[in-house]
Amino acid sequence: MGYSPQKIKNDFPIFSDSDLVYLDNAATTQKPQSVLDTVDSLYKEANANVHRALYSLGSEATERFETSRKKVASFIKAPTEKEIVFTSGTTESINLLARSLGNTLKPGDEILISEMEHHSNIVPWQMAAQRTGATLKYIPITEAGELNLSDLDQYFTSKIKIVSLTHMSNVLGTINPIKGLSAKAHQVGAIMIVDGAQGVPHMSVNIQELDCDFYAFSGHKMLGPTGIGVLWGKTDLLEEMEPFMGGGEMIDKVTMESSTWNDIPYKFEAGTPNFAQAVGLGAAMDYLEKIGMDEIADHEKILTRYALDKLNQIDDLRIHGSAEDRGGVISFNVDGIHPHDLAQFLNEDNIAIRVGHHCAQPLLKTLGETATARMSFYIYNDESDVDKFCDSISDIQKLF
Repeated sequence: MGYSPQKIKNDFPIFSDSDLVYLDNAATTQKPQSVLDTVDSLYKEANANVHRALYSLGSEATERFETSRKKVASFIKAPTEKEIVFTSGTTESINLLARSLGNTLKPGDEILISEMEHHSNIVPWQMAAQRTGATLKYIPITEAGELNLSDLDQYFTSKIKIVSLTHMSNVLGTINPIKGLSAKAHQVGAIMIVDGAQGVPHMSVNIQELDCDFYAFSGHKMLGPTGIGVLWGKTDLLEEMEPFMGGGEMIDKVTMESSTWNDIPYKFEAGTPNFAQAVGLGAAMDYLEKIGMDEIADHEKILTRYALDKLNQIDDLRIHGSAEDRGGVISFNVDGIHPHDLAQFLNEDNIAIRVGHHCAQPLLKTLGETATARMSFYIYNDESDVDKFCDSISDIQKLF
């Protein structure tokens, strides 16, 4: 396909006849026409409940749905599509694990996460700890915004049963060394979970090489529709786990007295699945693969370096985090200008960024901030977006 952000933008209706500078991709991404057409086509041509119909329309819907499951497995290099559980997003995926795995915890057990986690990878584990009597522990971060791994044995003890860490911080852009952390977790007999919401969209992910036990991500952060996400898990662990919700496709047999469960992955997919959104996710992965995930990662790293160089030239602008291995997320504050005011003025120049605590209040407390501004890149951003952003920041500073 060849890499050209301007050419790529032509595939996205939201950018047509618009000077929009969209820099809020860590929150959600825009959708190419091919994804919109795929979802529209399913509703127009094959709208029927999946798995439950013997008529042709239902068979077609099921075929499209299950084909997307195979695409997801291929995209993350999973051994089999049976390990792909469709959820509503990363948040549901982690809640599923915190409930199903969490029920195996007992007083004295420990759960290990980090200071840089999104609330969706904190709150479910707090709830699990409160429910079971387990203890929740945090790996701190360094001044550079990296995990403090100077004394891993202090955190990875025999008491640790579950480790759940982000692949890439949604605030700092820090990319964590998941493969090594997975090995450390397994050394102490712990299960390794990865919040991949900011990982899969921005880099090539091979879950077999990472050797984690579970990996969760969302479709809408990688050009796909909202309301669809993925939980990948190793077969033996998925088979051992109890279901998260009951009803619909997740059952095998139901009597007045008890129920038995369907095979994986279906025992975790209660009710009518978001099958149209799942098909849309498959189309999004097709689009990304045409570009190439390594090419996307390289583009974002180059653009991030360019942005950091430009931002460092702006007086009174403080960037949070200086990790050596980082993705296309930059959080910052401008002295004398509240982030919310900054975002309002940027909006007048049709520049969209995110401000606030970014669903990471513990991390912001560590940074000594209540709110930051955040710019985040994707496949359709280029240097001209950064230039316009920096020019606008300089103009805004003159007003204060």
